[in-house]
Formats: sequence, C-alpha cells, structure tokens
Amino acid sequence: MKKFPRFDEYKVLAYRILLAYIFYFIARILFYVYNVNLIEINSVSEFLSLSYHGIAFDTTTILYINSLFIIFSVFPLVINNKKIYQKILFYLYFTTNLIVYSFNFVDFIYYRYSFNRSTRASLDTLENEDKSGLFLNFLINYWHVFLLFFLCAFLWIYLYKKVKITTEVHKPSFKYFLTSIAGFLLITVLCVGGIRGDFRKSTRPINLLDASRYVTNSTQADFVLNTPFAIIRTWNTNTFKKVNLVDKQVVDSILIPVKQYKNNPKTKPNIVIFILESYGREYIGAFNKEQKLPNYKSYSPFVDSLAQHSMIYTNAYANGWKSIHGMSSIIAGIPSFKDAFTSSAYSKQDIESLVSTLKGDGYDTSFFHGAPNGSMGFLGFGNILGYDHYYGKNEYNNDADFDGVWGIWDEPFFQYFNKTLSQKKSPFMATLFSVSSHEPYVVPEKYDGKFDKGTVNIHQTIGYTDMALKKFFAAAKKEKWYDNTIFVLVADHGNTIAYDEYKKEAMKHTVPILFFTPNEKYVGVNNDWAQQIDIYPTLLDMIGYEKPFRSWGRSLLNDKQIAPFVIKHSSKNYLFMSGNYICTFDGKKAIGFYDKNDKAMNTNLISKRNKEMDLLELRCKAFLQDYMDRIIDKRLNK
Repeated sequence: MKKFPRFDEYKVLAYRILLAYIFYFIARILFYVYNVNLIEINSVSEFLSLSYHGIAFDTTTILYINSLFIIFSVFPLVINNKKIYQKILFYLYFTTNLIVYSFNFVDFIYYRYSFNRSTRASLDTLENEDKSGLFLNFLINYWHVFLLFFLCAFLWIYLYKKVKITTEVHKPSFKYFLTSIAGFLLITVLCVGGIRGDFRKSTRPINLLDASRYVTNSTQADFVLNTPFAIIRTWNTNTFKKVNLVDKQVVDSILIPVKQYKNNPKTKPNIVIFILESYGREYIGAFNKEQKLPNYKSYSPFVDSLAQHSMIYTNAYANGWKSIHGMSSIIAGIPSFKDAFTSSAYSKQDIESLVSTLKGDGYDTSFFHGAPNGSMGFLGFGNILGYDHYYGKNEYNNDADFDGVWGIWDEPFFQYFNKTLSQKKSPFMATLFSVSSHEPYVVPEKYDGKFDKGTVNIHQTIGYTDMALKKFFAAAKKEKWYDNTIFVLVADHGNTIAYDEYKKEAMKHTVPILFFTPNEKYVGVNNDWAQQIDIYPTLLDMIGYEKPFRSWGRSLLNDKQIAPFVIKHSSKNYLFMSGNYICTFDGKKAIGFYDKNDKAMNTNLISKRNKEMDLLELRCKAFLQDYMDRIIDKRLNK
C-alpha cells in the first residue's frame, strides 16, 4: 500500500508537539514538589485527575506558542524536509518553547509569595527594576531551579533530535499539493480548537477561572494551570468592567463611599507611616497571642514591646499581594483584585487620598524608599498621588550602605528617615517603605549570626528590621516633632509561611496594623476584621478631618455605620469577610459561605443561607459595583 504523501512529516510533527506536553507535565510535577505545603492534593488518583484536566491548559499554551512552528512544518511546500529547512525549524521551536517554558520555573519560587500563577501584571511590576541584578540574585539563591531548567532543556533537545524526518525528495504533483493543503487546513482547525480549549462556537476560550471547575480545593487550580497560560490569557485583558448588581441607593446606604467623621476635634499632628516589606502578621508575637500556634516564636521583640503601648488590630489583611498593591491600599484606600489598579490603564487619574487630603490641610508630604528611584513603581504612583517629595537611593547618595540587590539597608535608611524628618516643618506626613525584610533574606555582614534564623528564610531579616525600628524610635524620641506624631506600622503583604495555620485560604495575606502615639492616646487590642484600606479613613478620623472624602474603608475607631469587614481577591474569587462569615464571590453572585473560624474554608454553608449571609453578598455587590464605576469613570477624586 502506497504511503500517504508527507505522512512521515506529520508523524514527526506530532512527536515534537508530544514532547512539549511531556515537559509541561514534568514542570507541573516540579511546581507541586516546590509548593507541596501550599497545594492540597490528597491522593495519587486526585493528582492524576488534576493533571489530566491540566492538559487542556497545556494544549492552549503549546499550540499558541508553537503556532508558527506548526504552520511552517505543514505548509504546502516541497522543501519542508530539506536539511536547512529543518534546521530553521529546530531553532524556531526551541527559541520560542524554552523562553516561554522558563516562566513555569520562576513560579516554583514566586508562587510561595503570591499564591497565584504569575500573570501579565507580574511582568509589569519588573518594568522599573534592575532586571540583570534580580536575575543574578535569583540565579545565585535558586541555582537548583536553573539546574532543573537546563536539565529539562538538554533532555528535550536530545529527544527532539532522536527522531528525524526522512530526506526523500518530494516531486511537485496535483496529489501532493491537494493532500498538503487538506492536511494544512485540518491541522489549522485542530490548532484553533486546541487554543480556544473547545470547538464549540458558543463557548468562550478557556481562561484562568476555568481551572477552578475541576478542583475540590481552591489551591488546586494553580496546579491545573501553567504559568505561560496565565500570562497569555491576561496579556490584553481588562478586568475593570462595570457591573450592575444593586441599585445606586443601596451603594450609598450600606457602602457609604463618601465618608465624613465628626468624632474628634480638629488637630494637626505629624503622621509617620511605616510600610514594612513582607512583614506578615505571622512573625509578630503580639499579634498571635490568641492563635495558639504550636511551638510559636516571635521574631520582632521591639514591635512586640511597642504593641503594649499601641492600638493593634490582630485580624487585619492586605488588600492585595504585591508591594505596589500595599501602597495604593494604605495611602489611597484602593484595593487590588484580580488585576492591580496600579498597573491598569486607569491608574493615571486624579485620586483623593491621604496625600491629597493632608496636603489640602497644609501638610508637607514625603515618600521614602531606599531602593533605586523608580523601583516597584512607587515613584510613578507617588507622583500620581501628589507627594511633595520622594527620597530614594539617589537622595541617600551613599552606595556603601547598598545591600547589593534591593536598596539601602533598613538600619541606616531609617536613621536617614529620622534626620530628614527632623529638618521639616510640622505638620508633615511621611511614608517609609522598607526593603531589607525581603528575598534574598540576608543581613549586613556585621550582623551575621546576631538574629535568629528561625525555621524559614525570612526570619532573620524580620529580626534585623525590628532592630532598625528600635533604633529609629530611640533616635526620633529625642526630636521635637516626636511627641506630636501618630505612627502607623503595617506590612505590604506576607511572605514565607512557617505555621500551618497561616497556610489556610482565609489566613493568607494577613498583616499587622498598629497605631502608636507617644501620649498613648490609643492603646488596646482589637480582634475584629480590619484591612489596609481602613488606615486612610482611620487617620482622618483621628485628626478630626472635617471635610467629606472618598473611602471604601472605614475608621477602625468610631465608625458605627459600617460593620468591620475585609475584602480581598484570592484563588480566582473575591473573599468578603464580616461578622460571623466569610463569603466567596465570583463577581456576580455568592458561591460559598463559611464560618469565620473555618479558616481552611472546608465546609460550605451556602445551603443554609440566612439574613446575615444575604447581607454579606449584598455588601460585596455594592463594593464591586462602586469600585468599578469610580475607577472607570475616573471619580476617585470625590
């Protein structure tokens, strides 16, 4: 029987595409091995089932990335099997595949900090960074990831070369071109269906949310996905879309997006805000007294002592998962959900914030960050908010104190912060974003061995930053401005997790919130729901700010109109926490309710809905509707 023309070529093409599937499966296994404590898979059968569902997402990625390779492999020509043509295909195949494949390996490490597969927004955060320095640092500290990548690449290339196309000469003929065109069209149709994830016209292409359809635990969705898919599907997406979920009067009555407090007399104290890099709630003893964690140890003795003279909130959350999300949440009261507001097309607008309200009251406003100017996007967003001054590595102007990776060590930069503030005229508002409690988790050489290295990599740097804070307060206490100042300590987000309790879905992205005044006007422990976006209205309430202002948060001191709550985005859905329940919301409706103590979110109570649950869903709808309306309509200034 005569062989079908180009059959060998199609067979080899199928083999080469199959290799991609094999190595994506290997990457999925390695991803799980690196993050086994964060992704709950309870059996081999569950592992295989999730891997099977992951094939759809791998198919989209592989066919999308190899589209040019496939087209050139099956194009109706007679030279496809020539040696030079196959060499070109070889370089096209591995140039595209290995670059994209490498993103999976980045998430072996990065996932433990973000708890999500990386997306386009993750790449945007690197825009102003020293990419070569970060790459070198990643290479040194996670050499094993690079080793695994190159081993996979070597094996992939080896297996590719094992099967070659025969070099028989194809003679141009009607039959040859007819079958070639038919084969080309058939393969094209199959590829389009594979990229979409379905052949049905009525079905939208699969996206990140579809991974959640196959899981019993929300973290499993990230196992089903692959990182290139997450980046591809979010490349040109715009999740900022208006929704019509409730009447406008419901928004005004239960959300109250424009606040005005009259609880305190008008004063003008200085305001100093420390946003502590990765300084999760888990690391601070004063915030964990009621958690009853086995063998718990605190790594922040100074913050623990300061907490005894402060008002602290032990059930507080970040409203995002990156540093820039922390800045927008804390200073402007704007949370980040699926995609960050700060990296969206809507970030460049007039924004009412702590900066603008205090500037309107005669405050000098400053932002301090010891990293190279522009790092993390702080300088750009700071300019949007209208800070009067930005003090970065350039202004510090002494590279002898540079840590070699991120910025100036916290200890000397905190002292620079104090000296600079001491030269200012009151009242002033100053924000400092620290850098040292961050990967690669090292301390200055002179402090090597001084701080407890604990059980996870970040612990010794938590101790170092704690010491830097202690020295800052010791120096600031001697300055005239100190006694008339409100100090705030809060983290941008959490980091490496040591205790199982903090691995639970509703315990992720927890942060400390602390208010301290030297006269100890505010002292106590509050265990109710709190979040970063509450800091902005709380401070305005404290100083007796008289005018109405836009705020999605609430004063943590005296707001009786709005019950304490937290809203954040986690594992593809919104979480709205208030009162006795945690509500999961898909953007349109509630899909789950959990008891507030069920932090692992194991038991969905949606079949037992009650009035409190109904109100939670309504509040979430009101929040999202007003959030989208104001951002899209550029009404963040009122």
